[in-house]
Amino acid sequence: MGIDVFSLTTAAYIVASLLFILSLAGLSRHESAKNGLTYGMVGMAVALVATVLLVIDRTHAENAVAIPLMIGAIVIGAAIGLWRAKIVEMTGMPELIALLHSFVGLAAVLIGWNGHLEGAQLALGTNPEDVATLLNIHDAEVAIGIFIGAVTFTGSIVANLKLSARMKSEPLMLPGKNFINIGALVAFVFLTAGYMGAEEGSTAQDALLLVLTVLALGLGWHLVASIGGGDMPVVVSMLNSYSGWAAAASGFLLNNDLLIVTGALVGSSGAYLSYIMCKAMNRSFISVIAGGFGIEAPSGDAKDYGEHREIQAEAAAELLAGASSVVITPGYGMAVAQAQYPVAELTAHLRKRGVEVRFGIHPVAGRLPGHMNVLLAEAKVPYDIVLEMDEINEDFGSTDVVLVIGANDTVNPAALDEPNSPIAGMPVLEVWNARDVIVFKRSMAPGYAGVQNPLFFKENSHMLFGDAKDRVEDIV
Repeated sequence: MGIDVFSLTTAAYIVASLLFILSLAGLSRHESAKNGLTYGMVGMAVALVATVLLVIDRTHAENAVAIPLMIGAIVIGAAIGLWRAKIVEMTGMPELIALLHSFVGLAAVLIGWNGHLEGAQLALGTNPEDVATLLNIHDAEVAIGIFIGAVTFTGSIVANLKLSARMKSEPLMLPGKNFINIGALVAFVFLTAGYMGAEEGSTAQDALLLVLTVLALGLGWHLVASIGGGDMPVVVSMLNSYSGWAAAASGFLLNNDLLIVTGALVGSSGAYLSYIMCKAMNRSFISVIAGGFGIEAPSGDAKDYGEHREIQAEAAAELLAGASSVVITPGYGMAVAQAQYPVAELTAHLRKRGVEVRFGIHPVAGRLPGHMNVLLAEAKVPYDIVLEMDEINEDFGSTDVVLVIGANDTVNPAALDEPNSPIAGMPVLEVWNARDVIVFKRSMAPGYAGVQNPLFFKENSHMLFGDAKDRVEDIV
């Protein structure tokens, strides 16, 4: 009795799906994150092997060249992935993830166009009435898949350019930008209807799908370009969700159950993470999806906050030596300086002296959800002293010294005090309520959102300039 490859593949897909669910569950906690990553890797390996076996089983002799091409693509992709993972710095992880999202979107667009060509072949020599319903469903899948994929592709490219500082982080403010977005969605509906109603394989159908693709590419670019730098962590999460739905759409076109399941898992989990982050930032979830937030304040609203006060490492060490409680609030600057290791060493020294040390992590600290948590875990900082914003905010009033290491927008009181600020309404770490605040920065330049920070000019704030890693080592 021969092996039923289809049944074997179906069983493998079920196993892979369960492993992906276990992976998401594991990644939800620091302690189990490594196991979660392992589950995901094993699940993807199972899925790849099963798919290759299924393709080999279904490939006819005249198309045998497809098999080495497919295996070659897998080998090349794996080699590139291993190389990029090996050389990427933690600070470069957000833009790498955005780039990977763009690949998913591009794949969905290509699969959609391939599905369009297959639909035309299906209609040839067949009574249109016999396949009308089937083709309508197929055409809808093609249009929706291409639209989601194209939006994901260009949106992710813009996110990559912004995160890597190859494009300005300020939001693009075209006149009537909301009408542009709404108009694009309305146009998509009409183009999809026209595409489904056109004769299969006709020039008109080709033209409609081409216009739809260009429209979606432009919408993706505009959506993310309209979002300011301070909100980019939410954008990365949002694009993660989009890439999942793009993969699910591809699954319908390819009749691949695993792609549908995996895409739905990624899409729904990414959407939920975006929702959680929006709640933490006091942003509208619908506004995020529509690219509607991230508005810069007019330049005329700039204020003179007075003069800042500078401090040296020796004086900072004296403040810490006399403290009984210290809170450290890290940001992207800590990642850039790779200061997590001396920060962990400083933490250990202070705890040996009986000082209570805790970390306050803002939901969007860094350029990626969980960015700071990963860095601190990498430096072996104990999990139990790393607290979320809601857990630490009320304690700043009884804290002796706060060390702000490379954070800016997440500790900006303008979010609470200035209604016209681009970050107005965003909950922040209220570090200024502590007795003393030491801010580690390279200069007085504003943060990624392009907003000046009044914290730097408060009477209990002290600026410690220079590379964060060097300054922390000096304090130690």
